[in-house]
Amino acid sequence: MKLSNNRLPLSWQACLLLVTLFWSIGIASAAAQSLNSANLEASLREWKVGLDTIWVIFTGCLVFFMNAGFAMLESGFCRQKNAVNLLAKNFIVFALSTVAFWAVGFGVMFGDGNPIVGTSGFFLSGSDNSPRTEISYQGVYSSLAWAGIPLQAKFFFHLGFVGIATTIVSGAVAERIKFLAFFVFSLFLAGIGYPIAGHWIWGNGWLHRLGFWDFAGSTVVHSVGGWAALVGAVLLGPRIGKYQNGNSLALPGHNLTTATLGGLILWLGWFGFNAGSTLAVEPHVITHVLLTTNMAAATGGIAATVTSWWYFGKPDLSVTINGVLSGLVGITASCRFVTIGWAGVIGLVAGVVVVFAVDFFDKLQIDDPVGAIAVHLVGGIWGTLAVALFALGPGVNLNPNFILYEEGPARGLLIGGGLAGLRQLFVQLLGIASISLLTTILSWLAWSSIKWIVGMRVSFDAELKGLDISEHGLHAYNDFLVKQDLPPRSLRTLLTRRMPPPPGS
Repeated sequence: MKLSNNRLPLSWQACLLLVTLFWSIGIASAAAQSLNSANLEASLREWKVGLDTIWVIFTGCLVFFMNAGFAMLESGFCRQKNAVNLLAKNFIVFALSTVAFWAVGFGVMFGDGNPIVGTSGFFLSGSDNSPRTEISYQGVYSSLAWAGIPLQAKFFFHLGFVGIATTIVSGAVAERIKFLAFFVFSLFLAGIGYPIAGHWIWGNGWLHRLGFWDFAGSTVVHSVGGWAALVGAVLLGPRIGKYQNGNSLALPGHNLTTATLGGLILWLGWFGFNAGSTLAVEPHVITHVLLTTNMAAATGGIAATVTSWWYFGKPDLSVTINGVLSGLVGITASCRFVTIGWAGVIGLVAGVVVVFAVDFFDKLQIDDPVGAIAVHLVGGIWGTLAVALFALGPGVNLNPNFILYEEGPARGLLIGGGLAGLRQLFVQLLGIASISLLTTILSWLAWSSIKWIVGMRVSFDAELKGLDISEHGLHAYNDFLVKQDLPPRSLRTLLTRRMPPPPGS
């Protein structure tokens, strides 16, 4: 082909123009497609964050509603003259926990610091770029960087946990503690005691680094609350008339109807407590946790009922309720890590143990009107050990589409865990011992200081009259005849002296 005047023929110019046009269209199309993909990916991330946040807020509300369950349970298990006091304590405790955890506790628990305590992020004011996660996270709450939700949602969910840990104490010290003493101790436990223990396990503290596992709080929430309750009950001493000549006398609660309602509310709330601890919508995990939680509650209630039937001769409703709760406490640490069948075993053991634990503390003359120490402390210890006994192991498939967990405790010692399971058991035992020592010492210091400064226990007359009147000036049931409780011996003496002789004598 011959070129003239250094110009391409018209046909070639047309071809080049078409090539350039198609090339430009291709570039523009690729750019648009790339932009659409980026926008779609960003939109999906936003939707995931929104969905996870809604889930965490919803389950956090279920955890908050557990306060109503504790209020109903404790007031029903106690006598009528103290019902207002129990309701008041369970109502105010979440308010106190909110202020203390916001100001100090959240920073101590989840703020960056050292393996013992968090030293940053107080008043929820630390730097934070949530919902960014892992390596893209920048802030002072790095122990929560795995959760892709806003910081405020993380705080709200964990606020419910500290409220539960604090309200556990209420039942064990019921019917004889000053409202002011409980008020002050609640601030301490929510702001300092619970967060330090939580930092060791959930705040990237030294126990977490050793490989201690507690998915939703058998130790962090329930054992901490149980140890604090035990120290308080010991320092307070038993209620008037509870123990006579070495024998334990029954001081029955006034309303098993409300106690039963409270137990059912707690059962419902526990689904949020455990399943919400994922802090994300993971369908397979959430449904698995719901089923393990429910199975442990069911077997715990059945086991406690049968055990009490055999041990006491009759199936005691209060024991059934505490059996369900003990099963729930027992599964809380391992609900993510065990199969549904092993969850049933964990609940069954918890249900049997709680019956004998209540009797054990009673024989030691440690007066716990609602059985909180047996349920939460003993159940929490058992649940923590169960992780090392029954955990399925990292990377194990429950079915072809579902690996239970990638990171977590070693395979359980009782299901072929070998040396790894034995090491896990040692770490779990170390965690139980260290948390018990920490909480006992801190609680003893706090309770002793309160006892010295403002006093712990109401007066003899105030306790006989009832804390509703002596502490609050109210009756739970206005216009109803209130039976005045007296010590059994005094009551017998009074009746002997004042009753008229029978007619015709």
